[in-house]
Amino acid sequence: PAPAEAGRVPGPPDGGWGWVVVFGAFVSIGFAYAFPKGLAIFYKEIQDFFGTSYSEIAWVSSIMLATTYGAGECSCTSPGHGAAGAARNLHSGPEQSDQGSSSAFCTSILQLYICVGFITGFGLALNLQPSVIIIGKYFLKRRPIANGLAMAGSPVMLCTLAPLNQFLFDNFGWRGSFLILGAILLNCCVAGALFRPIGPGTALVKTQVTEEGKDALKGKITEDGPMENKTEEEGEKDCFEKVNQYLDFSLFKHRGFLIYLIGNVLMFLGFFAPIVFLAPYAKHTGIDEYSAAFLLSILAIVDMVARPATGIVANSRWVRPRIQYFFSFAIAFNGACHLLCPLASSYTGLIVYSSFFGLAFGMVCAMLFETLMDLVGAARFTSAVGLVTIAECCTILLGPPIGGILIDTFGDYKYMFIKCGAVMVLAGTFLFIMNYYNYRMLAKEEKERKAKEEDLKSVRTENEGKKNWNKDSIQDGPELEPLKEKGEGLKKEMNGT
Repeated sequence: PAPAEAGRVPGPPDGGWGWVVVFGAFVSIGFAYAFPKGLAIFYKEIQDFFGTSYSEIAWVSSIMLATTYGAGECSCTSPGHGAAGAARNLHSGPEQSDQGSSSAFCTSILQLYICVGFITGFGLALNLQPSVIIIGKYFLKRRPIANGLAMAGSPVMLCTLAPLNQFLFDNFGWRGSFLILGAILLNCCVAGALFRPIGPGTALVKTQVTEEGKDALKGKITEDGPMENKTEEEGEKDCFEKVNQYLDFSLFKHRGFLIYLIGNVLMFLGFFAPIVFLAPYAKHTGIDEYSAAFLLSILAIVDMVARPATGIVANSRWVRPRIQYFFSFAIAFNGACHLLCPLASSYTGLIVYSSFFGLAFGMVCAMLFETLMDLVGAARFTSAVGLVTIAECCTILLGPPIGGILIDTFGDYKYMFIKCGAVMVLAGTFLFIMNYYNYRMLAKEEKERKAKEEDLKSVRTENEGKKNWNKDSIQDGPELEPLKEKGEGLKKEMNGT
């Protein structure tokens, strides 16, 4: 670029190649969210093959989901992560393909934990975060539309993977299915290749200028002698500042953030377990394999419609000012669906449950990050997401295995659904009450702030009035007129007039 344009940072194009980037994000986000849920089709057969319990097989999905959430910050730990994220995304495809190849030859459940849980979860984490972030670099005005299209990849992929996995299992077994799924995940390489960083020429010029500045600084240090004034405490401070740049720990002093964090950590104890055990539960009741897999497709189709519809409702002028209440209701509604699931004794009842579950699941997912941004603001949103996902990965890890333990102990799935429903109703109730308290405190603090501003304004006005009155009385007061006349007479006498 020309020297005059070398320092300019290009703005989001809001279109053009950005729509290709949205398609790549659609694929990456779809695999990242849908793949752990779609693998539940194989769990009953893998359980019979290895002779494991429900709690042991549930660790596969929980480890994968926890790694996906907990390792997400690894993909965004440097400035300019748009280009770096694209490069990492390119490498995550072969990594997940290796998972498909290696898991097909596993001889123990522990090897599945490593291959399917950790390796796949880490690859999905490297897919997810860059896909979400790069959309913000290509879109500004149309960003809600672009994000909505990209996030729709999750229900679309789940709707496709559920029957596909059952078809692959019937024809190739679970080992052959894992090989084929590993090859399918190589499409993440194509998605990563579509993520172009904006303004590569500008970045190159900036890099050259930075390197020249560093070389000049090194030469100056060599001539003038080494700088020894940087103490060990300053080095530690710089290290802490670098960590705090990506994870703002001052958020733990934020009342609204703490309420959101506690409620979400509690919610995730029962959020994913019903999806993991839905297809095995249907098979346990005597429903055939394809009908059981179709339940996940029904859930995904309803979820696909629920997410944009929830976004429209949440953005309305009636709901937007109190969106935290709407989020609390969505969580409690999700839990109520699970509490009523044991009443569904037939396939028709499970279809109804899957439909309501898809609606509730889509409502929660649509507002999960929007409510967080409403609390902490856009400037601290990235750090808040990192802290929340790190904290949530613990309960995500424990949720499905606890449900599996309940199934093993009582020999019935209904206690797992009751546990998940009760936990989510409790989380929704907690968030509703604490958000009511938070709104009351915010209104009180705002009232006190306005009262202080009015007091300061009145004091300032009163002081200015006194100063003006004193000034006017000194300059123009009628009691000083005789003195003025006497002074003029003295001046005339001194001048001899």
